[in-house]
Amino acid sequence: MTRLPSCCERSFGSFKLHGASPSEPHSPPSLPQPRGAGSFYSTGKGFCCFFFPRGAAVPPSRCATDHNSDNTTAMLREWLVAVGRDYHSVVWKEAEGPSAYPDELGPKHWSDKRYENLMRLKQEALSYAREQRAHYILYVDTDSILTNNQTLKFLMAQNKSVVAPMLDSQTFYSNFWCGITPQGYYRRTADYFPTKNRQRRGCFAVPMVYATFLIDLRKEAAARLAFYPPHPNYTWAFDDIIVFAYSCQEAGAEVHVCNQQRFGYINVPVKAHQTLEDERVNFVHLTLEAMVDGPPMQRSRHISVPPKPLTKMGFDEIFLINLVRRPDRRQRMLASLRELEIAAHVVDAVDGSTLNSSDIKVLGVDMLPEYYDPFSGRTLTKGEVGCFLSHYSIWKEIVSRGLERSVVFEDDVRFEVSFPARLRRLMEELEGAQQDWDLIYLGRKQVNAEDEAPVEGVRNLVVAGYSYWTLAYAISHRGAQKLLAAEPLSKMLPVDEFLPIMYDKHPNKDYKRHFSPRDLLVFSAHPLLVYPTHYAGDSNWLSDTETSTIWDDDSKQTGWTGSRKTLRDPRGSGGYLRSSAHDEL
Repeated sequence: MTRLPSCCERSFGSFKLHGASPSEPHSPPSLPQPRGAGSFYSTGKGFCCFFFPRGAAVPPSRCATDHNSDNTTAMLREWLVAVGRDYHSVVWKEAEGPSAYPDELGPKHWSDKRYENLMRLKQEALSYAREQRAHYILYVDTDSILTNNQTLKFLMAQNKSVVAPMLDSQTFYSNFWCGITPQGYYRRTADYFPTKNRQRRGCFAVPMVYATFLIDLRKEAAARLAFYPPHPNYTWAFDDIIVFAYSCQEAGAEVHVCNQQRFGYINVPVKAHQTLEDERVNFVHLTLEAMVDGPPMQRSRHISVPPKPLTKMGFDEIFLINLVRRPDRRQRMLASLRELEIAAHVVDAVDGSTLNSSDIKVLGVDMLPEYYDPFSGRTLTKGEVGCFLSHYSIWKEIVSRGLERSVVFEDDVRFEVSFPARLRRLMEELEGAQQDWDLIYLGRKQVNAEDEAPVEGVRNLVVAGYSYWTLAYAISHRGAQKLLAAEPLSKMLPVDEFLPIMYDKHPNKDYKRHFSPRDLLVFSAHPLLVYPTHYAGDSNWLSDTETSTIWDDDSKQTGWTGSRKTLRDPRGSGGYLRSSAHDEL
């Protein structure tokens, strides 16, 4: 089975189905006997069940949906029309009843009636699987995104009573607990982080798994498992995952989680007082993280999803700098920006590796005489020349087009959660405070450890000190004019060294005396809104500025080992989404 049709997002206007295979063939590929069957339930946060009865040539499917406040029903119908013929039979149960439970406080509040409904549906699926004499049943919550098309085969091969694939998230949250108290509450253990971070790999016995797991119904203990009603001796919280964990404990069914492979993702749950929009924002962030760390999610081709309307977030232009010979980065960044509903103008970067000495002279480029890299001692690289010229061309375009406010992205950006909303709020407060500005770092590496002064009347904005990187920044028309007026091409140094000179925070006085005035008004988002996708030393790290040749001598190769600029900031990002229920934190 190459795709699991269970992975969706419940939001006001969309229902997404994601699969494990981009091709998503109509005919199910061969599986080892026994064959499989599927059942889908959408209950606000629903789940999917796959049954594996003996001798079934094509698996049956069970689908049910209820309590929706979006277009879940229509999209499920569309998906079933497309793939229903792949199954032996399809049972479709649609509840046209209310979109909310009578005892719920909001769409993300798990009331007792909601828990009971979910447990009843899970028990119904389990009973049906037993009636069909199934060998296995696979449960998949609709906020589990399976990207590994071998997940099912892998789980079956483990020969465990209850086994789950470890799912990744945008935080330390996952779909298992390593410890549980005698009262049924979460207990911290020393094993959680090494398991979650895959510092130890394998299949490990744990007290609880949820969201996605396989039950081997052939095991003796599996006959005693139940979701509803709770065990007669049950006194723990009325929660489906805790009820099932207790059932496993009483039945003597060992529970395991496996992390040898990357199986997929799980969305961090929002809190009871939060909204469907909050959940949507979380899911977008998870999608962006998957694009960076891989494997990316693939939307089912059997679902019609209208394109998202793209905006410039109130700016006049959004620039994206990318080398033509780095199409993978361009594709990822454009896909990320589309998820964030941001319209970008791609600027083909100047490829420093193609510049010869004649090209550099024609462009009027000369190096600042005293410049040396502060760590390696080398001079300017061709990659740094290309990078500077790329930013310089955008500053010229801003001035020539009369753009008042713009954003510039490089192509190795990792977005923080709620990026568009946080940037909009920042700019609105900046305007409300009538604060003049020329440039605002959205992502950078703060060089000095001391605190930077906050800007009065504007939350999350500080006066920028000496900084590295030009990862992402907002720039005004006046700011671009000031940078061009400095005539930097004839006294070039890396662009991230040039900017601190222009706002008079660079520590090297010899560099600064070549540029006047140095009155650029520069601030920084705090905490930052973007970070690099990778850092020097990471397995997928790549730099066309550090790994290059000296600007006027192709025989001298350069690398990152002598520079600390591209290393991870030991102070960390601090911008990750905080976790909620069932989270390690």
